[in-house]
Amino acid sequence: MESAIRGRFALSPNGIFNPKPGDRYSVCRGTHSNLCIPTAAIATGPGKGGGLLEKPVIEKGTPGRESEFDLRKLRKSAPPYRVMLHNDNFNKREYVVQVLMKVIPGMTIDNAVNIMQEAHCNGLSVVIICSQADAEEHCMQLRGNGLLSSIEPAGGGC
Repeated sequence: MESAIRGRFALSPNGIFNPKPGDRYSVCRGTHSNLCIPTAAIATGPGKGGGLLEKPVIEKGTPGRESEFDLRKLRKSAPPYRVMLHNDNFNKREYVVQVLMKVIPGMTIDNAVNIMQEAHCNGLSVVIICSQADAEEHCMQLRGNGLLSSIEPAGGGC
């Protein structure tokens, strides 16, 4: 069983005060009647907390966390970088394709083969264009798997 309690709390120089039980007159009268705060609360029955008033919940954003919109804006404003794959005479072509698919998220076998083939024929190939932090991470992972790679600023954008 729930019951609603509605009323007004009047602000005074000394703080907030409540009307006396049985008081027929509104507490919010006189020259300072605009200082009254309308209130509403729900009292729960004996089975739900012993008739205590529930505290209002104030929703606030988590401090220090950016929204998804802010993160997308940050990614777009960061200058893009290219991850470059260099040709080497040590690794087999199949291994290069496997490493590219393992290290680069969303890399398909067709794209990996094309990147490997371009690096083999031209000596250098663009693997991915992304933010500087992601480019450094991808480059380190490629190097950790025995491939020669580097990063460079990408002119123009993603």
